[in-house]
Amino acid sequence: MHSEFRQRLLAGEQVFGTMVTLDSPEVVEVLCHLGFDWLFIETEHAPLLPDAVQRVVQAAGETPCLVRLPVGEEIAVKRVLDAGAAGIIVPQVNTAEQARRIVEYAKYPPQGARGIGLNRASAYGQRFADYLAAANDGSTVVVQAEHYEAVKNIEAICMVEGIDAVLIGPYDLSASMNRTGRLDDPEVVGAIAHVRDTCLASGRRLGFFGVTPELVQPRAAEGFNLLCSAADVTLLAGAGRELLNKLRESGDAS
Repeated sequence: MHSEFRQRLLAGEQVFGTMVTLDSPEVVEVLCHLGFDWLFIETEHAPLLPDAVQRVVQAAGETPCLVRLPVGEEIAVKRVLDAGAAGIIVPQVNTAEQARRIVEYAKYPPQGARGIGLNRASAYGQRFADYLAAANDGSTVVVQAEHYEAVKNIEAICMVEGIDAVLIGPYDLSASMNRTGRLDDPEVVGAIAHVRDTCLASGRRLGFFGVTPELVQPRAAEGFNLLCSAADVTLLAGAGRELLNKLRESGDAS
């Protein structure tokens, strides 16, 4: 179970992760050996199907995995939690009603209505009673505020019991405001600040993804604590580019 990770998040401790987009247990193992606090498993914009998600979660071992779903539907929520993920990240949650449904899908009764089945998370039923008793406390529920409708409804979303954190999607948010990619636009800046301030005031934790650490570090100073930067493919590309440049420099020197 991953209750310790959820407790760290809720306590306001900064937890650092990176994104996984590849169906490669070996890559996941390398990232875990580096010591990341958690992994952001991407299924919204990457072709990771449920069987691949389970392989990734298995390879991660004790490192908590939060899986971003392609859509906040009941079966999608159940599958990743049944696979043993530490929690879910749900895109495009724009209303309190949507947030309530997500919690209902993710939590067993009486907190929700999650379906019960034999699965990897319960050791295929061998530790079913123990898993059932601890699952609600151990499953992290993160919703994304990445549309202006979510900004307008953020006070109500934050009041939904069972939502642990709100992860801001700045690029999609800017697009929903007809300011695609203009993250320094005053209205986009103001919308992000409104979500941030509302979450902090209500005790909801804040998440942020940035392609580079330079984009993430200022958010950490603002109170965001679920922090993620880069991805397996960008790490590979960056290291490969650096290696090639150095090899070319050495070749020129000779």
